[in-house]
Amino acid sequence: MFFIYFFAVVATLFALSRAWWRLRYFLHIFQLEGYKPNEFRQWLGTRLGRVGWRRSHLVGAGVLALGATGYFVLQAPFWTTAFLLPAWAVAFASSRLYQREQPKKPLAYTARMKRLLGTAALLALLPVAVGAWLGSAVGWSGWLWYLGGWGLADLLAPLWVLLAAALMQPVETSIQNGFKRQAKSRLRRRRALTVIGITGSYGKTSTKFVIAEILRQRYNVLATPGSFNTPMGICLVINTKLRPEHQVLVLEMGARYRGDIQELCAIAPPDIGIVTNVGVAHLETMGPIENIAIEKGDLIAHMKPDGVAVLNVDNDFVAQMDARAPGKVWRVSATAGDAEITARDLRYGPDGASFTVRDEDGREAEFQTQLLGEHNIQNILLGIAVGREMGLRLRQMVPAVRRLEPVEHRLQLKKQGPITIIDDAFNANPVGAKNAVEVLGQFTSGRRVVVTPGMVELGERQYEDNRTFGTQIAEHADLAVLVGPEQTKPIQDGLRAANYPEDQIHIADTLFTARDYLQTYLQPGDIVLYVNDLPDQYDE
Repeated sequence: MFFIYFFAVVATLFALSRAWWRLRYFLHIFQLEGYKPNEFRQWLGTRLGRVGWRRSHLVGAGVLALGATGYFVLQAPFWTTAFLLPAWAVAFASSRLYQREQPKKPLAYTARMKRLLGTAALLALLPVAVGAWLGSAVGWSGWLWYLGGWGLADLLAPLWVLLAAALMQPVETSIQNGFKRQAKSRLRRRRALTVIGITGSYGKTSTKFVIAEILRQRYNVLATPGSFNTPMGICLVINTKLRPEHQVLVLEMGARYRGDIQELCAIAPPDIGIVTNVGVAHLETMGPIENIAIEKGDLIAHMKPDGVAVLNVDNDFVAQMDARAPGKVWRVSATAGDAEITARDLRYGPDGASFTVRDEDGREAEFQTQLLGEHNIQNILLGIAVGREMGLRLRQMVPAVRRLEPVEHRLQLKKQGPITIIDDAFNANPVGAKNAVEVLGQFTSGRRVVVTPGMVELGERQYEDNRTFGTQIAEHADLAVLVGPEQTKPIQDGLRAANYPEDQIHIADTLFTARDYLQTYLQPGDIVLYVNDLPDQYDE
């Protein structure tokens, strides 16, 4: 009997370990999908055959079938149990898919995740408890019930996540409403505080850091860190970071659904509202680009009654938002268009960019920056417009712009020995990707290499935009390293349509194998541009 008890413990430990890793994996995906059940279901629906039903589940079902035969047909309970328990441990020994060694964005055990995890774990243990209870009453064959309970706990891991989210939703809503009330109350008491809100399809984070650096020439500024652009992210900063000495609060405001911007403005109505651009981001959740333009324009419409709008008029959709502005409007243009703040004589080099800025009174100043790409110049002009609105002269802002450092993974210029790296791996959109390869094309010190998995979340436009990206790569790069044979087929089509040589296309299974290949290819003086690094939920 010791033999039986020993393997019962072993089978339980293997089943528990595998069920834990699998549950944790789906909780991680749920977090990456923004705790959105619909998006999690969509993700799961396209990968059910790979991550939902595994070969181990089929093997486990076979082991249970053989066990049933041994108990009820062969009438050999001891030897059947002696087979069943170790066979179950072997069937569920693998959890390699669910243990990422190098996640790009690790699971964050926030208070919300801990509540979700606890609830999901209890739900997963429910079939185990029922199986153990039923099995305790039927003798040897009760092991079938017990192990079957573990099988359901493992197989139905995505369901436990969804059920836990549904059960916890009233709790989460109540907690979030409390955080929102607290943030609103703190802002109401700070009437002298200038709140600056920034939105756009891309460029929000870069523009936020530009504005914060410029305004620190004169003011005590608090800016949300990283990509904190959701209601709870903004509330967290307001409730825990805002101090009496702060004079300016700079908030990034993101949107994936209609109504998100209005919700954010209800928490922190801006005194100054900036729209960077409108482009094809989140088409799968927002619908046509016209919907995106309306949503981003809601920032201008929901500012304070005397709010000031700052608009990038190089984007046609943004240029039309001045009609929604309640008060003063600053227009900026990096193409010397009809605007209060304009740039001309844009020049790039290995140390960044230089350009001339003209303000609303016709005064001019020369600016230099480490940042690359025309879109970054537009971001800087938006910051300069805010600076002018708040009383700073052009010459006062020159040192701040010179100090600006690239936001991590956003056209960040790096050196790896004799190799130049342009890191634009944070995410990708059609405009940003085009700008990135155009910047690469201006380097002449060596061979130019693009490493990319392409773009996602572009809805019906995904194939065509990626194909166009392929033609743009063909114009500016000497080697295209494409990550993912299936994912990058549209880029491959675009490269071939542009008659790009086949021997200059290398297709890698993962980013890690792409880097291994580059170690054998690169020579001193070469330039490598990384465009996009797919989130973990797209890279399993």
